[in-house]
This record gives sequence, C-alpha cells and structure tokens, in this order.
Amino acid sequence: MRTRGTLQPVNVISHRGLWAEAKERNTIAAFQRSFLAGYGTEIDVRDLDGTLVVSHDPPRLGALPLADVLAEHAVASRPGVLAINIKANGLALTLANALADTPSWFAFDMAVADTLAFVRGGLPYFTRQSEYEPAPPLLDDAAGVWIDSFRSDWVQEQVVRSHLDAGRAVCLVSPELHGRAHEAVWEDWSRWELRDDVRVSICTDYPQRATEVLA
Repeated sequence: MRTRGTLQPVNVISHRGLWAEAKERNTIAAFQRSFLAGYGTEIDVRDLDGTLVVSHDPPRLGALPLADVLAEHAVASRPGVLAINIKANGLALTLANALADTPSWFAFDMAVADTLAFVRGGLPYFTRQSEYEPAPPLLDDAAGVWIDSFRSDWVQEQVVRSHLDAGRAVCLVSPELHGRAHEAVWEDWSRWELRDDVRVSICTDYPQRATEVLA
C-alpha cells in the first residue's frame, strides 16, 4: 500500500505531474508521484463522450479519466491544491461535482464567456494576467490570478503584491513552460520579500528544484 511522502510546501505546483521525461506528463504515474510528494498539481482536463478526462490535446478513446486521478489524490490524503487547466467549454458543473470532495482546487484558462459559469456557480477560479492581458478579465470574483509570461519575463514584484493586497492568491508560471530558461527568473523571484507568502504559488516542470530554490 502506498503511503504519503513528506509534505512539500503547497505553493509549488507540478506541471502535469512529477515526471522525468516528457512522455510521462499527464500520466497516472506522474500524478501519483506528485501527490505522494505532497505537491500541488496542475492537470489538463477535457471531456470525452460526457466523461472528464486528462488530456492537453483533443482526447482520444482510452484517455485517462479524471476520476482515476482523483482516486489517487484521495489515496495520498489529498495533498496540495489541484490547478485544473480547462481545455474545453461547458465543464463547470460536471467539474464541480467531480471535485466535491477535493478540499483545495481552482480552475483556470477558461474562455471569458465560459468563466461566467464559474462566477454564477460560485466556483473557485483564477483569472489570467499576461503581457497580452494586462487587465485580467472577471477579476472581481476571482480567487486568484494566474500570471503568465508567454514571450517575455515581464512580471515584477509589485504586480504580485497588488493582487495579494486585494485579497487574491497568485500563481506564477515558470518560464520553462514556454520554452525559456528559468534560472535567472527564479533567482529574481527568490529575492522578493513576498516569497514566503503562502498565497503565492509557482507552476513548474521542476517542482523538486523549485522547492529547494524558492520554497
């Protein structure tokens, strides 16, 4: 029987699980490792014939059911936060039902029109801010802000602080998720005074290293 490993700080979120090779991303093994290590975990979710599945791209028959991932999360005593990357519209109610027993989760990356279903349902979501979205949409009802850097390392500490001061959590997207080097950015983040604020998360392909450097 598996047991939960040492609990890591909840402000480190593994991107598509804890994996060593790209082919392991969004697999049950990667999620098991992330959960047992105590990390928060980002999961790509779509629907296939009425069933929620884990898939970054349009899913095919045999895609990993989200229910299987949530069962593993329960085995590990539901550590960390689940960051649900919404890859299709119309999932709000089904997702809320699936996550009814999950103590800490939020959805993000929905289309603006689809986010309104999360607003109406009082469901936890993060809006997004990036160099292309300087004013995060539907900010007033958001639990937090997913701060993304698609092409440039534009994020400054005062941007994060402004959201924290307004009572919202923040998740910073590490540059390697968009194919850029992360080391210099992490070094900059490590000097921020708010690095110890539990409302600040980092989503990364390298959660173990991020725990050492930033947590």
